[in-house]
Amino acid sequence: MNTTRTLLVAVLGALLLFTTARVYAVPTEIVVRVLSRDAKFVGTSMGGARITLSDAQTGEVLASGVTRGSTGSTKKVMHADGGRRAVLHNENSGAFSATLDLHAPRQIKVEAIGPLGQMQAANTVTATQWVVPGKHLNGGDGWLLELPGFAVDILAPPAHVRLEGAIAEVTVKANIVMMCGCPIEPGGLWNADGYEVVAMVEHNDETLGRYPLRFAGETSQFATAVPVDSPGLYVVTVYAYDAATGNTGVDSTTFFAP
Repeated sequence: MNTTRTLLVAVLGALLLFTTARVYAVPTEIVVRVLSRDAKFVGTSMGGARITLSDAQTGEVLASGVTRGSTGSTKKVMHADGGRRAVLHNENSGAFSATLDLHAPRQIKVEAIGPLGQMQAANTVTATQWVVPGKHLNGGDGWLLELPGFAVDILAPPAHVRLEGAIAEVTVKANIVMMCGCPIEPGGLWNADGYEVVAMVEHNDETLGRYPLRFAGETSQFATAVPVDSPGLYVVTVYAYDAATGNTGVDSTTFFAP
């Protein structure tokens, strides 16, 4: 009888501890936004950015999802000056929100990968900070991450294409946008005149040359001609670079000449 009673007391004690722990778990909201460097928010139009919240000390994944929403207000984001507490987002700006049940302060790690709609251009950014139960991380712009880079997408030639006939040159054409999808053009808010866009070409594992791409007359599109003077494999790597911000994006393609 005593053994049974002791076991019952132990079980009830364990249940009480479990229930107490559950009662004292405090819902705590964390809102994450991803801002393209020198541009706007990474939202639905670029596939969003995948967000993972985890315990920085144990690696336990606490929440994950994708930023959804618009790129935000150009006027609010691209301000010349707005003061140290200027809020950049509006109600439609891309974001990911999660509510965690926290029992105690936890050091949280956030990881953002994107843009998911241009995976060849995707970069990863991470950060950590302490979060206290019930002390929401949703004021201002929430947990704001900056995603560097350009989304460079080579449109021509298509990968692994085999050229036919007598060809003296191949047109290399690329679409280049900010990581939020914001357009690039000469004299625009994102000024093509300030960016270096170059095709680095190899032929049969030897350097053939570097060929600057020029604005091709359509928003965000750039092109150049690459000479094809002998058969074999050509590897084309196009990069975009902004010396003012360090933003850099890269894409590659290949083609075979007869």
